Amino acid sequence: MAIDRRKLLGLLGLTTVAAGEAAAQTVGEYKGPVAFEHGVASGDPSATSAIFWTRVTPKTATTGDIDVMLEVAADPDFKTLVRTSKGLRARASRDWTVKHDLDGQGLKPATEYWYRFKSGGVVSPVGRTRTLPQGKTKDVVLAVASCALYPNGYFNAYDAIAKLPRVDAVLHLGDYIYEYGGAADDYGMSSPTSKARAPQPATEILSLDDYRRRHAQYKSDPRLQAAHARAPWIVVWDDHETANDSWVGGAENHDPKTEGDWAVRKAAALKAYYEWMPIREAHGSLPEAAWRDFQFGDVASLLMVETRLSGRTQELTYEADLKIVDGKPDVAGFVAKWKSPEQRMMGQDQQKWLASQVGASVKNNTAWQVLGNQVVMARVAAPNLKTTMGEANFNTLLGKLNDYARKAVLQSVAISAYDVPSNLDSWDGYPADRQRVYDIFTAAKARPIVLAGDSHMFWANELWDDAGKTRVAAEFGATSITSPGYGDALPGVPVAEAIIQRNKEVKYAHASAKGFLLLTLEHGKATGEMMAVSTIYEPTYTTSVLKRFEVTPAADGGVEALKEV
Repeated sequence: MAIDRRKLLGLLGLTTVAAGEAAAQTVGEYKGPVAFEHGVASGDPSATSAIFWTRVTPKTATTGDIDVMLEVAADPDFKTLVRTSKGLRARASRDWTVKHDLDGQGLKPATEYWYRFKSGGVVSPVGRTRTLPQGKTKDVVLAVASCALYPNGYFNAYDAIAKLPRVDAVLHLGDYIYEYGGAADDYGMSSPTSKARAPQPATEILSLDDYRRRHAQYKSDPRLQAAHARAPWIVVWDDHETANDSWVGGAENHDPKTEGDWAVRKAAALKAYYEWMPIREAHGSLPEAAWRDFQFGDVASLLMVETRLSGRTQELTYEADLKIVDGKPDVAGFVAKWKSPEQRMMGQDQQKWLASQVGASVKNNTAWQVLGNQVVMARVAAPNLKTTMGEANFNTLLGKLNDYARKAVLQSVAISAYDVPSNLDSWDGYPADRQRVYDIFTAAKARPIVLAGDSHMFWANELWDDAGKTRVAAEFGATSITSPGYGDALPGVPVAEAIIQRNKEVKYAHASAKGFLLLTLEHGKATGEMMAVSTIYEPTYTTSVLKRFEVTPAADGGVEALKEV
């Protein structure tokens, strides 16, 4: 029997919220004890709306609906209630999560609110949210985060975000969860914190129940709960919310022979994501279509793009695509594949949307066009550690490395002889599509700032067009919350220095720091601060500004050179 994609989702119970809730209407009501074990969150704000989220945990087994009420107030003591929403339902079909959109229901622009949920006589923790400004706006402050590997360390960077004196919104650029299990050789399990923070379930997550349990574990973390309660979040997934190096038709960490149909796994992961995250449901029938826009007055248009599951073609690999011909690498053949216009990060529908949004933002005299994007966009050729360190020190390093690390370092040195990328999973692996984005920027005379996660490094980059004549945009890369970087695998080795030495576009990089990016947007300048926590291996930590860079708009579109300040 032929089953199309929408029928498949229906059979799995992974259709839209409305369909899932309609099916649950016949279930009776649960009156037993409940708890709010996973905190509260808000997200996807506009000038007059926001999504409000929580999860109500029934303390005894049930399939019945749970009645929930949301209160939103103008003060932290809830003396001035702005809105009370009764009759909300936590349902088994959505893993007892609740999401409510107060669109056009009493919220005013550029205003801070406090909120809480009530159910069964129990009151949730209190959260704060803030609506977006309209019209003339002085400045905007955003915290930018990515990549939180639960067993690898404490979420101190989330705690630092929660303690910021001001943050208008938190942007999370992906890898909010990881799919790996808790075996001794699994990712992050060599960390000194791994025994206390072993992943649940203990195996790699594949099913809907698996993904739900992993999200639940993450949101049980008090530091992450505090960050969610501090400000509204604007989120997008990267690959690990499904599986490593995912694309439309599969993932590096998915084997159909042993792990089943990729479409089934992807649908389960996305259903759990939409249940557990404070994000509006995707427009249309495709849950992958998560691109959307946010207007911060006349200071910034934030355009969140989706570069994993809606349009991305399979990435190339050097092992499979760099052939050896007559004993030598066929670099010309590889470059032809690499630069093919068929290699895409985004589909045409999203690209048309992006062009429309960038053009409208510039036409409306918005100061900055900000791209909320998962992976690094700069050109980053493989570094040559041998050149940076000197041959003697390099050979000493090789003698200290395990087989896996030694192979990776030697491959990097070998590839550095050619003008090809170090990371084919980033925009660098899709240069034709990257240039399409640059063409959108330049055609509109935009003043773009690209934000990136994924790499577990801090970055300050200048993005140039293919001809190398126009500085199209500035890029700030947020390091990881806890996920290990190159500097962790190669402690004391000048990885960042080698990257900067090799690459014109990279002005700063740090390969081991953990933390987040604090971005302040104003008319005439934008400031990116690399906020680093002192440790992820102990719950006590300090926060410091590692580096601070400023960018200003160019007169006729694009940006001026980055300046350290």
